[in-house]
Amino acid sequence: MAWVKIPADNHPVFHAAVPKDRRASTLKMFGGLAGLVNGNMFGGLFGRSVVVKLSAEDQQHALALDGAVPFDPMGNGRIMKDMIFLPETVLDDSAELRDWLRRAFDYTATLPPKVKKAKPPKRASASPSPAPSKPSPAKAKKTKPSPAKAKKTKPSPAKQHAPKR
Repeated sequence: MAWVKIPADNHPVFHAAVPKDRRASTLKMFGGLAGLVNGNMFGGLFGRSVVVKLSAEDQQHALALDGAVPFDPMGNGRIMKDMIFLPETVLDDSAELRDWLRRAFDYTATLPPKVKKAKPPKRASASPSPAPSKPSPAKAKKTKPSPAKAKKTKPSPAKQHAPKR
């Protein structure tokens, strides 16, 4: 499947068809929208149409539609499991789109929730960390030590007086 930019006009159509269920959410993904339930994608916009994750029985019904095919986003023979790319005409019929997204939502809601993977701890980089920045001379404050805490230092040789005779 060749990549086709997702028309912005399809976004509100998709939003309106997403099931009205508190478990449903949408996410911007690759210039389009995806519908999620329990962290699993149940459908989304792709090209000028929509993809849905369906049960085996619903996949058979969907594939009977003229133009529906198993979803192969890269066109390299790697079909996404349970995902069907529906014909463009589905976006033209809001009731049909709502029906397919509801079927996809109901099936995907039965799957185990997707668990977010823990981020691996940051490794120490091979390059040394940058040195802390020094304050600019214009902003540096010159402070005089308080007399109680002033250190006694030897005067510089230029300021030493000749010994008295």
